[in-house]
Amino acid sequence: MQRNWAGNHTYVAERVHAPTSVDQLRAIVVGHDRVRPLGTRHAFTDLADTSGVLVSTQELPREIEVDAERRQVRVSGGVSYGVLAEQLAGSGWALATMASLPHISVAGAIATGTHGSGNRTGSLAAAVAGLEIVGADGELRTVVRGDPDFDGSVVSLGALGITTHVTLDIEPTYDVRQDLYTDLSWDVAAEHLDELTASAYSVSLFTDWASGSIQQVWLKSRGNAQPAADLWGAAPAGATLHMLVGADVEAVTRQGGIGGPWHRRLPHFRLEFTPSRGEELQSEYLVPRAEAPAAIERLRVLAPSFAPLLQVSEVRTVAADGLWLSGAYDRDVVGFHFTWVRDVPGVYAVLPAVEQALLPLGGRPHWGKCFAATADALRTLYPRLDDFRELAARADPAGRFRNAFLARCLGLG
Repeated sequence: MQRNWAGNHTYVAERVHAPTSVDQLRAIVVGHDRVRPLGTRHAFTDLADTSGVLVSTQELPREIEVDAERRQVRVSGGVSYGVLAEQLAGSGWALATMASLPHISVAGAIATGTHGSGNRTGSLAAAVAGLEIVGADGELRTVVRGDPDFDGSVVSLGALGITTHVTLDIEPTYDVRQDLYTDLSWDVAAEHLDELTASAYSVSLFTDWASGSIQQVWLKSRGNAQPAADLWGAAPAGATLHMLVGADVEAVTRQGGIGGPWHRRLPHFRLEFTPSRGEELQSEYLVPRAEAPAAIERLRVLAPSFAPLLQVSEVRTVAADGLWLSGAYDRDVVGFHFTWVRDVPGVYAVLPAVEQALLPLGGRPHWGKCFAATADALRTLYPRLDDFRELAARADPAGRFRNAFLARCLGLG
């Protein structure tokens, strides 16, 4: 059986199917009582597990079709963002944002609410204009922006079916430069957080939480925009940096203020290299912007308890959207991301304390990463969760796409 990319989880299923056509996929769905989709295996939990069969989307035909008039692209769900971005850039088009890793599949990233960074930039899911989904009855249906069920169908955790194609908003291509700074005091950063996160198109703050400083600030600026010469006393980086101490700097995208195509700067990592170190766990909580100062203070207090398990933490911003299960539903958020060592018992031992600090502030866990909260706690954080449960009941009355994760986290038994 297959394992996820980090090596911490072995998928549970009777077998894995890899259909080569949508018709084959439809037949597999109606031929089994329990089915779950499997993308590029970048989730860290049992999100994809099933008592039935897994369906890999990686062998389905790769289609990328640009509609210049509508400024949209229709892409197969199993295509990675890196592959999509290369083709879009080659034809003069761009996405508004990308995640840290270009290796993730379009459908999988969208279904879990994955995001990049930017005060005015939404998640990857916010760019979705339409979905084509094989439902529980094996029929292929299309849902588009403006349809009654659209906002509940985008970030759906595979509960509504298997996505074959996604239509995304695009825009004309643009360049991005990436400038790094080091050693910014947390006291100063917290005081100027709004200005700091507005200082570039995309801003990432990397910290260990325990030292009192932000070790690295990554500023990604569009076009000819240049960051301020003085970043509240932080020093411009004198060399290419990796956010993980001792990791290979060849893996990161070009830094040093040298402009280049959007798809080769917005991700942190280059498509041709193994992302990060791989042997890790990740967690993330998306907190309302207004509560970010309180979240920062609480994490700094907690830091000694989780410091031995932490490789690095990243702080980013995401603009609000209207997608029911999105971490940014109905509010701008600050994401607090944790890259842990691959110690499953150790990480899950400290997550309750992290969640006790962040969930009361409105922090929502990233669906594809490690978290401990269950449906009872999450219901208060997602105002449309009951609406999503009703949608899932209509779309999949027999529970063909349900599993233990959906039961535990959404109450979809």
